[in-house]
Amino acid sequence: MKKILCSIAVLFITTLLVFADEKQDALSFFNSYVNAANTYSATVADMYSPSAKIIRQVVKPDGTTVDVETDTATYIKQMKIGQAGAKLRHYKNTYTNITVSALNNGSFKISADRQPSGETYKLKTYMIVKQQPDGKWLITEEMMQTKVQTFLRYADKK
Repeated sequence: MKKILCSIAVLFITTLLVFADEKQDALSFFNSYVNAANTYSATVADMYSPSAKIIRQVVKPDGTTVDVETDTATYIKQMKIGQAGAKLRHYKNTYTNITVSALNNGSFKISADRQPSGETYKLKTYMIVKQQPDGKWLITEEMMQTKVQTFLRYADKK
């Protein structure tokens, strides 16, 4: 009986350690994403799954929100266009209150408050990341709040 309990304890501890390592790996991936985005690296585009769900949640002046969804290819194309102007302005995002939580499908949800450079407000953001069979981490879903109202022209008119 003692051997069975010891075996169960070892298995439990090993599972916790593997989970903790994956959670830390997900956080490390997020940190590398922030660094790449803030240095305008071309590697940012490779951090997204080709089928990622991209959501820009527009915060309207009255405080209400509208979700604007796009596909990965369109998002990356728009991101590359915007990078030139952002680089000239030395635009960066600072992230605080970062939390990582495991999801049932082996993915991790990383939530944070994002503060655009030059602003005093913070906006909510999250990304869902998953390690691929080849070991590479990819963003499979991203939601980022924005106060940029021009995104509203891409909102579904229902």
